[in-house]
Amino acid sequence: MPKMKTHSRAKKTFKVTGTGKIRRYQAFKSHLLTKKSKTRKRHLRQAAFVHPSNEPMVKRMLVLR
Repeated sequence: MPKMKTHSRAKKTFKVTGTGKIRRYQAFKSHLLTKKSKTRKRHLRQAAFVHPSNEPMVKRMLVLR
């Protein structure tokens, strides 16, 4: 059986923490920033964790089994 290939975008987007959680960055921070408040943009800088219901899909893309 051939090796599993990692999803190229996923390996650039997600990072696995030491405890095994998957970290992601917030959306809506790339353009149209003038209409968003400073507070909203500041909160979007913070990383978030992938929701537990989406973790199996991300782990499959990262070939973490």
